[in-house]
Amino acid sequence: MRRYGNASPVTVPVTIRLVDRITPWRIAANPVKGAGEAYMDGRLVIEDGDIQSFLDLIGHNARWDADNPTRVALWRAQRIGSKLDVWNWQRRSKRNVAHHYDLSGSLYDLFLDQDRQYSCAYFQRADTSLEQAQFDKKAHIAAKLSLEPGQRVLDIGCGWGGMALYLHEVADVDVLGITLSEEQLKIARARAAAAGVADRVQFELMDYRNVTGRFDRIVSVGMFEHVGPPHYRTFFRKCCDLLTPDGVMLLHTIGRADGPGATDPWLAKYIFPGGYVPALSQIVPEIERSYLWLTDLEVLRLHYAYTLEAWLDRVNRNRAAIVALYDERFVRMWQFYLAASISAFRHDGHCVHQLQLTRKRDAVPIVRDYMLAGERALNASGPEASTNVAGKDSWRNEAAKDPTHAS
Repeated sequence: MRRYGNASPVTVPVTIRLVDRITPWRIAANPVKGAGEAYMDGRLVIEDGDIQSFLDLIGHNARWDADNPTRVALWRAQRIGSKLDVWNWQRRSKRNVAHHYDLSGSLYDLFLDQDRQYSCAYFQRADTSLEQAQFDKKAHIAAKLSLEPGQRVLDIGCGWGGMALYLHEVADVDVLGITLSEEQLKIARARAAAAGVADRVQFELMDYRNVTGRFDRIVSVGMFEHVGPPHYRTFFRKCCDLLTPDGVMLLHTIGRADGPGATDPWLAKYIFPGGYVPALSQIVPEIERSYLWLTDLEVLRLHYAYTLEAWLDRVNRNRAAIVALYDERFVRMWQFYLAASISAFRHDGHCVHQLQLTRKRDAVPIVRDYMLAGERALNASGPEASTNVAGKDSWRNEAAKDPTHAS
């Protein structure tokens, strides 16, 4: 047994055991991929602490800091090796999405909130419940969209339909939600039907590049990470074409405060093939070239760390149920994914950006007061009042009737 480093008030002591002689070499050759696979396979055993405390320790020592050469050395090779993985042509995009989002619906029920919001929540306090924080996220976004009754809204990457249904409910708008996940499409349509709004909240299996028509509002939450830098100009020009002259768009995406980087090879292989977290320096030039106004920018820093910690806690509490769905290796993979993500938002340069975009400089008021007033009005109802969230599970029953539904 070997001991490294000194006790620190910001980390928890961790003891690991490597079960064979080849594992250290695999980790040394490719640290993130090697460690992730070793943990999944049971070749890296954590005897004191857990996967979160282990990766928190690693993250602290490899943290984004001007005087930390360890981080620079670890990331240089990954930046070179990740260049080809971000070319998300249409066929490849659908395959990449299916890899992650077409898993069993029961899996997502075991760790997400009841509305299946699979993106960063909005925590007004660190101790806010996950349900409340996800509701607050939807209200926060709706206020920035400055919606009016009867408007037409496009939801790019609509997930299981929660945002689209919420926007219709609170603002009386018509929504088209698009996804590349067949499982998400089934559930989103079932939810709209169960709520009796399928004529006004519609969902299609469609790539954003194939959408036609004009929309008063566009919202995209947690989808831009799957676009890939080579396609950013196409994405923003398409959005500009789809917006009406007075239209408003809200883009919610994970971002990098530390500049352009790389998707680590473990995450690219097992969780998000084709995924990439962009820096603002990669996004803004393509917004400029698309003749869009960046009318508001907000940076959410620790919000995703809180979200991921809530998800990991639920995964740990429901471990037996997830093992029954898949197996032990899968649940260790999921734990590693969530714990590594927490470390990225705690120690690395990861954050969340919310960008409000318009075609005209005066499409929204020139001061931000309208956002706060709108958000307060929406928050007054609370998550329990929503007809599409807590206590309204008929859509789950309808989806379960489909023999092809994974859950």
